[in-house]
Amino acid sequence: MTRLRLGALLALAVAICACSHAPKAMAAAEVHRLNLVISAVPSQLNGGSMNDLIDRVNVFPLSFLGYEPMKKVTLGWLFDTELRYFVRPSFAVCAGVGQLKTESKRVYLPGIGAEVTLRGELLQVPIHVGGLYYLAPYVQGDFQARTYVGGGFTSLTTSRATFTVREVNPLNPYPFNARLTGKGEGPGYYVEVGAHMFFAARYSLMVGAVYRGALVTELQQEGFMPIPDENGRPLQLPDMDMGGLGFKMAVGIGL
Repeated sequence: MTRLRLGALLALAVAICACSHAPKAMAAAEVHRLNLVISAVPSQLNGGSMNDLIDRVNVFPLSFLGYEPMKKVTLGWLFDTELRYFVRPSFAVCAGVGQLKTESKRVYLPGIGAEVTLRGELLQVPIHVGGLYYLAPYVQGDFQARTYVGGGFTSLTTSRATFTVREVNPLNPYPFNARLTGKGEGPGYYVEVGAHMFFAARYSLMVGAVYRGALVTELQQEGFMPIPDENGRPLQLPDMDMGGLGFKMAVGIGL
């Protein structure tokens, strides 16, 4: 009987220990080797020759006609999707594609029924590959946070800069309409630093800073803009610069 009671007490003690540790094991932060990362990056933009063109248009003809100037292209949103794979706990590789599109637009109403619209648009589809080094984790219950640094290279596909002037005037049989486009591709790079937060779920969160080098030169010109530059030649869009510093907000989905 004594042995039976002792055995029952030991079994009860084991059961209590198992129950007390089970929730912690089940609630541990989930770190998946493969993650689908969806991010949004509000970013500053350098603008390149598009801002040079806007500067010139603000001087002539807008200032000459007494119109308000156009705003430069300085901000944009990069939306990106990537696959991030942990080769080992401290190192991950990634590859993905994104889209960055922004514009500067100004509408003028010079008379009754008349409207003049000026629009500068920038579009780029960057494809990137890179690597990230993860530092030691901070663990608190079912939460784990890890700081990371990384970077990589980008292929700046579908890079397009477009400036359009559209006039609507019922009193003018020959309204002024013009469109100038520069297209091209090129290489780029990025570096980033951030924090990756894991929870007791397949979803994780990331916040950080990203700097992108995204200058594309020697754009192929299409169309014509009959507004002269300082040297009297028609305006051109020889390059576009979508680089700048951005703030990254992302959601990771463990696969």
